[in-house]
Amino acid sequence: MDYTETLAYLYAQLPMFQRIGKAAYKPDLSRTEQLMTLTGHPERGLRCVHVAGTNGKGSTSHLIASVLQEAGYTVGLHTSPHLKDFRERFRINGEMIPERDVVHFVERYREGFEPIQASFFEWGVALAFWWFRERKVDIAVLETGMGGRLDSTNVVVPEVSVITNIGWDHMDFLGNTLEAIAAEKAGIIKPGVPVVIGEAEGNIAEVFRLAALKAGSPITFADRGPWAPYPSGLPGDHQERNARTAYAALIQLRALDWRVPEAAVRAGFRQVVRNTSLLGRWQLLADAPLTVADVAHNVDGIRTLMRMVECQPYERLHIVLGMVNDKDIGGVLDSLPRSASYYFCKADIPRGLDAAELTRIAAEHGLTGRHHPSVREALEAASRAAGLNDLILITGSVFVVAEVV
Repeated sequence: MDYTETLAYLYAQLPMFQRIGKAAYKPDLSRTEQLMTLTGHPERGLRCVHVAGTNGKGSTSHLIASVLQEAGYTVGLHTSPHLKDFRERFRINGEMIPERDVVHFVERYREGFEPIQASFFEWGVALAFWWFRERKVDIAVLETGMGGRLDSTNVVVPEVSVITNIGWDHMDFLGNTLEAIAAEKAGIIKPGVPVVIGEAEGNIAEVFRLAALKAGSPITFADRGPWAPYPSGLPGDHQERNARTAYAALIQLRALDWRVPEAAVRAGFRQVVRNTSLLGRWQLLADAPLTVADVAHNVDGIRTLMRMVECQPYERLHIVLGMVNDKDIGGVLDSLPRSASYYFCKADIPRGLDAAELTRIAAEHGLTGRHHPSVREALEAASRAAGLNDLILITGSVFVVAEVV
């Protein structure tokens, strides 16, 4: 098979949470462990930083990877989901995995792979670990998919574990209290491995403290320490918090004799987008009118995004909004401004919430607008209606943003 045929084969074979949601989720590590055995256990000996959390784990992962690149290391980076090309999930020093390596991996392991009936994400984890071993990376930065304890990435023993924060998302899988969600994320804490917590207080902080105590793991609460000393290339107060979390993790790596000079931190933070090709975080698409795309998709993410909007000068706000059908729709809609003009749409995936249905639900929450046949047509309608001094925001789902960046 060539690359196009290989990709078609994988999409046909593997249930993909990105497209179909809950039906693709397999809550245990048995298939991942079988994949590790099949591929010769590439997780063993993989030196890595393991990053979980509700929001900010992608940005934090990219910041850490960028700094380590600037420090001169060969750095693997595994994140999800992708926006345009599934190879975005697999990078070494910012470069995506070559198509030929994907083809080679599938050809080599296809016969043993099919009986395992792994999910798309599980297969991707195996590909990432195998590729990082083949390329002999010095260190990898691994972002969990959704949880922690049962996440496919959780077969590694990292140098440092990182948990950015806890919020309301994926309650069907992780629990219906913040403490339960925190306990699932805390499942990445390994015996004796230092753990950095980005933001936590009260009962949530106690969940992490007790998990670290049980594992004999030194714990650092980044939000109780100093701010990162250098600005990052990612705008917003929340990105300053992500940078503080990343900096705390880098300090832990230094304590383990990783060479991370301050000059590398400064350059890595500043050049994070260039170094790692991070997309969809307050991403500027046009200047007049100011048009921005952001992948915020849960209540905490949308509230953070709205605080960024409040800091922008504009005359009218136009929001191109699409969501997937397994999110807290009402909570997100209640976090959006009623004064904006809305252009409702559906991303081209089965999980996407029908645009007409989203329009109806939004009206119940005081948000008014029209629905459009596609994300692109919704953006075109917003662009026609907007004045030069207006702000157009595309948000609500990774998959909506993916269609316009």
